[in-house]
Amino acid sequence: MAGISRAIRACAAASRRSLSASSAAAVPKDAAAAGVRAAAAAAVAGHKGRDREDGRRVQWVFLGCPGVGKGTYASRLSQLLDVPHIATGDLVRDALASPGPFSKQLAEIVNHGKLVSDEIIINLLSRRLEEGEEKGELGFILDGFPRTIRQAEILEGVTDIDLVINLKLREEALVAKCLGRRMCSQCGGNFNVASIDIEGENGGPRMYMPPLLPPPQCESKLITRPDDTEEVVKERLRVYHDLSEPVEEFYRARGKLLEFNLPGGIPESWPKLLRALNIEDPDNERSAAA
Repeated sequence: MAGISRAIRACAAASRRSLSASSAAAVPKDAAAAGVRAAAAAAVAGHKGRDREDGRRVQWVFLGCPGVGKGTYASRLSQLLDVPHIATGDLVRDALASPGPFSKQLAEIVNHGKLVSDEIIINLLSRRLEEGEEKGELGFILDGFPRTIRQAEILEGVTDIDLVINLKLREEALVAKCLGRRMCSQCGGNFNVASIDIEGENGGPRMYMPPLLPPPQCESKLITRPDDTEEVVKERLRVYHDLSEPVEEFYRARGKLLEFNLPGGIPESWPKLLRALNIEDPDNERSAAA
């Protein structure tokens, strides 16, 4: 992955000098859907999908609005497929926690609901990939990158992404989830106090997402992220939608985009996501309820 890291930096530098517009031949909708399913099946071929026929482990991307649950599902799949889960949101939060002027500059951006620049994200991701190479990591599931069309072009130019999973959730549920997020200041555990129960659309089933409550020892230590206010959350969603459509179309045109509408909480959504990805999980009943 060090080679990918170096290539990302080099490609980013070149794109700043001359960024050419990408153009891919349009792919018919049915053909694209069939291609995505075939890509998913090929990507997870082998024991639990851990190794492809060519010996390379999966290289996947998770897209989705802030708060949709990319981290939750990407983390579960990374454990199942034995590949690292690399979340750019975690990389940014680690940088925010580091002392120095850079963390203060970053805080100004994040706390106002703005997206972190391509240059910052690329540098943080490159550093993480280099660290993974030193540990002997193979494959990856990226969470939060690419977020712009420029990032997608850079990534496409340096490595072969097998599959892009685009998680979708109704906006009212997204806002409620973001406002309900809590973290334990002592153990670092993530929880959610929101209990979401929403009428189904067009006569469809209700959407129910139960809270993910902390254990008793964490209850008095819960804190809220400073950027999880309703105003900031809605601004993040607006900015994300403006930037995400070209990225989604970029991967849709290449037959790599799998769109998955979350029907509810983890117990309901996890097994359906596994079926969409053609993945078998012998521990599915246990992991879905966790």
